Amino acid sequence: MLEAFRILEEEKHINKVDIIEAVTESLKSAYKRRYGQAESCVIEYNEKTGDFQVFTVREVVEEVFDSRLEISLSEALAISSAYELGDKIKFEESVTEFGRVAAQSAKQTIVEKMRRQMREVTFNEYKEHEGEIMAGTVERFDQRFIYVNLGSLEAQLSHQDQIPGESFKSHDRIEVYVYKVENNPKGVNVFVSRSHPEFIKRIMEQEIPEVFDGTVEIMSVSREAGDRTKVAVRSHNPNVDAIGTIVGRGGSNIKKVISKFHPKRFDAKTGIEIPVEENIDVIQWVDDPAEFIYNAIAPAEVDMVLFDDEDIKRATVVVPDSKLSLAIGRRGQNVRLAAHLTGYRIDIKSASEYERLEAEKEDTSMEDSSADVAISEVTTEEE
Repeated sequence: MLEAFRILEEEKHINKVDIIEAVTESLKSAYKRRYGQAESCVIEYNEKTGDFQVFTVREVVEEVFDSRLEISLSEALAISSAYELGDKIKFEESVTEFGRVAAQSAKQTIVEKMRRQMREVTFNEYKEHEGEIMAGTVERFDQRFIYVNLGSLEAQLSHQDQIPGESFKSHDRIEVYVYKVENNPKGVNVFVSRSHPEFIKRIMEQEIPEVFDGTVEIMSVSREAGDRTKVAVRSHNPNVDAIGTIVGRGGSNIKKVISKFHPKRFDAKTGIEIPVEENIDVIQWVDDPAEFIYNAIAPAEVDMVLFDDEDIKRATVVVPDSKLSLAIGRRGQNVRLAAHLTGYRIDIKSASEYERLEAEKEDTSMEDSSADVAISEVTTEEE
């Protein structure tokens, strides 16, 4: 028994105290099923031998009403002349009489504890990697997920967490970003992504030493996976250019980053696999929100940035008429990414539209002023 406890404790990470508790409760349960009650049952565990003993405790009384709970004074004195009324006497039970039932119950309890313990160990192991990149092997597929083997479990990579157009085969080695780890009664669920904005950030930390050591900090990332990404960066060293560091000489650093997550997809027209393109715009982060928004709208030029007095997270960006489509981007992508990057709701206006709206406001203001004067004159005449 002691050896069994040692194996469970060392190999299955089940605490010996939990095992003893499980066996004790199982023996009590089996005792109750056999005798209809467990109030008089006492279980003792021998630390040296690892054995369990089951006792029925009976109280010495003058008249016995329940032989499982009581013993007469005359019977007690026959055992020992030292017994008196009210004393408690322990009688050992034969464990073999109900040991099989108890053993099965204890086994089920211990197995359940093992499952919970292993689940907890696995959860803690992967919880430590939440927010990090892990390498895994594509294991299998179903309609909802690609299952990626990370070592001791299969992580779930959903369709929306994949880069659009990418495809994998069984046993492909891929990198994924762990964004959520859940512990539930059915097991540990690890959700991973390749489309998550943080995936880009972690790859840059891996591939660019200045990002890894904190010299250059990635402040925010806005991404539409498989197409375009904006990354806002700043330098903590006045002698280090943040944008230049991320891009690298001749684009060497950005190429290394792109190569880590650019998969290939099958092109039905040509019948060959082609790289999935995703452009990365590197933006200078600054404290001034107007300047930051100005930078984020790049490559379009900006005439002015105006903030809403009633909504501090809303901004109007005025651009030259010729740059309007560039500022908005294809299907609104540029302004959408800029909004996510800066955290502001951004309205794009052309210079001519802005001037027209301002002129209308002035006209309305003048009309309101004229109306106020007219009302004032009428009131004066009546008096």
